[in-house]
Amino acid sequence: MFGMSLDIGIDLGTANVLVYVKGKGIVLREPSVVAVDRDTNRVLAIGEEARQMIGRTPGNIVAIRPLREGVIADYDITESMLRHFIEKVVGRRFVFRPRIMICIPSGCTMVEQRAVQEAAEQAGARHTQLIEEPLAAALGAGLDIVEPRGSMVVDIGGGTTDIAVISLGGIVTSASLRVAGDRFDEDIIAYVKKEFNMMIGERTAEEIKMRVGAAFVGARNEVMDIRGRDMLSGLPKNVQITTEQAAAAMHESVAKIVSCVKKVLEDTPPELAADVMNCGIVLTGGGAMLYGLDELIRKETDIPTALAEDAMSCVAIGCGMALDSFSKFDGKAKNIKTGH
Repeated sequence: MFGMSLDIGIDLGTANVLVYVKGKGIVLREPSVVAVDRDTNRVLAIGEEARQMIGRTPGNIVAIRPLREGVIADYDITESMLRHFIEKVVGRRFVFRPRIMICIPSGCTMVEQRAVQEAAEQAGARHTQLIEEPLAAALGAGLDIVEPRGSMVVDIGGGTTDIAVISLGGIVTSASLRVAGDRFDEDIIAYVKKEFNMMIGERTAEEIKMRVGAAFVGARNEVMDIRGRDMLSGLPKNVQITTEQAAAAMHESVAKIVSCVKKVLEDTPPELAADVMNCGIVLTGGGAMLYGLDELIRKETDIPTALAEDAMSCVAIGCGMALDSFSKFDGKAKNIKTGH
């Protein structure tokens, strides 16, 4: 059994939930998907098991993603999901309720923040605290955020892109954009529908993004065979998709992220902007792994840009690191909140 008090950091993402336990590191990484029986409203599966069901279930079973664009879209299901993951980590009969640090996108409204906090408390947290994603991402990427020096982090998750310049442990300028990894997938689905008259599912779109996708045309040259349903005949059909096509499909969304990065740079005080020029921009989050995105941002901003080492886990690791300074972030989290 764990010690007296258990501290958990949760990266409650639109696409994945990662749980960090103090002293153990990341102990759980599962998709934020819940399978529900529509007729009885019973939760049938959560996480990876539910993800396997996406697009493959009988009519009465729906695979729901309770978080959309970084915020809770379905409160009860988010709560069941959180409870399931907490129980998985802490054990069924948690004698000591854990203290939990949860990540939220920097553009979250007070109402959205309260929903996250309440869901965690309903799910069994003794005390919940929120930390903004860019802060957690910067911590997890190993940036020294307490120094009076500007660091810039671009965290591209499934639902939101959070961009921030951080100094002295706080966010100086930031922007949150509801365009991220999921939007790339939607772009690809729409493109395939328009170009090939074919329907593909979320999972196929994600595979295209990872295997042949790129942030700009010419970043790489890959080809992939995909299967889907012909919209005219209704029968399965095969087509080939190239990097050029996938990049074209995502072009608009990628451009939005790049221009948002530029905008945050423009709003940054000159001294801190100079720091960012020297130290570079760090990319974190699963969406940041889009092939060539670092190169594109480097080209567009003239600032060295690098993908963090374990981009997918940065936010969760940062959440865990913030646990050590629970009290220190107390004030921070409050300050940040009133900022919106």
